[in-house]
Amino acid sequence: MKNNCAKMSYAADISSIKEAQQRISPYVTKTPILSAQTLNSLAGRRNLHFKCECLQKCGAFKFRGACNAVLSLTEDQAAKGVVTHSSGNHGAALSYAAKLRNIPAYIVIPKTAPKCKVDNVMRYGGEVVLSEETIPSREAAATKIIQHTGALYIPSSNDGRIISGQGTIALELLEQIPQIDTIIVPISGGGMIAGIAIAAKSINPAIRVLGAEPKGADDAARSKAAGKIVTLPQVKTIADALVAVLGNNTWPIVRDLVDEIIVVEDEEIIEAMRMCFEILKVMVEPGAAIGLAAVLSESFKNNPSYKDCNDVGIILSGGNVDLNLVWESYYKKI
Repeated sequence: MKNNCAKMSYAADISSIKEAQQRISPYVTKTPILSAQTLNSLAGRRNLHFKCECLQKCGAFKFRGACNAVLSLTEDQAAKGVVTHSSGNHGAALSYAAKLRNIPAYIVIPKTAPKCKVDNVMRYGGEVVLSEETIPSREAAATKIIQHTGALYIPSSNDGRIISGQGTIALELLEQIPQIDTIIVPISGGGMIAGIAIAAKSINPAIRVLGAEPKGADDAARSKAAGKIVTLPQVKTIADALVAVLGNNTWPIVRDLVDEIIVVEDEEIIEAMRMCFEILKVMVEPGAAIGLAAVLSESFKNNPSYKDCNDVGIILSGGNVDLNLVWESYYKKI
């Protein structure tokens, strides 16, 4: 795919991503890279490099974008606080970023969100408002808060400040492992993959940026195929963090700079999640394991287009997992 970074005007660019890196560097964790020969072999003797955003502040990459967005606000903009709707990770990240500026954060979370993610929001000082799972319900709840408090809405993905913050992942990754030729990124609302695509292709126009998406929520893959945003009447996947939709700011970047989107089944995600636990020794949520599921999928390994993918960066995007069932099983053994 041609590198259009210099030709197109997007909500973020390499300059805004580098500015974001300077702005957030005192607060974010420069996350480590892990690798395992066992997984390299399973992937067809490729070198897999796992960027552990599951070890980021708040347990997910979302803190980068939220931190950049909140620190970018003027005093007047920040005065009445911030509001968002989120399945959990962006909500926790925004809560923590707001805490750094000592302003309130109002977080709309669907009732179906894992308890650990709700707890994270509360731990970082966010005020939780529960809603139904649908996007219209979340948006209505957020609008009501804005009308009541005057708080400023900060979206989870569809915002240039968010995209720029998430793009710092690629700056770090390519500094740590310069020979990477392919990056596989979970895709949902598109903020992370948009930022990574801009940064990575600005550094190396030949690099591949691939999305990974669950079959039960494959709107991004369908959008790429159709050449326009496609929404699904309903979604069903274990990857609760990957059910958002592309927006007017993220879609043009995904359309132009993301080379392809690999769709995997939930069973493949669960197996990849298990491998991360057992082989890499890191705790990842389903949406974070999807990159490994993609590189181990037959559609990737048997695709001749990917035969030259030798050094693959995989973003382990978050580690907020509800482990109550695990602990309960241990207690039952006592």
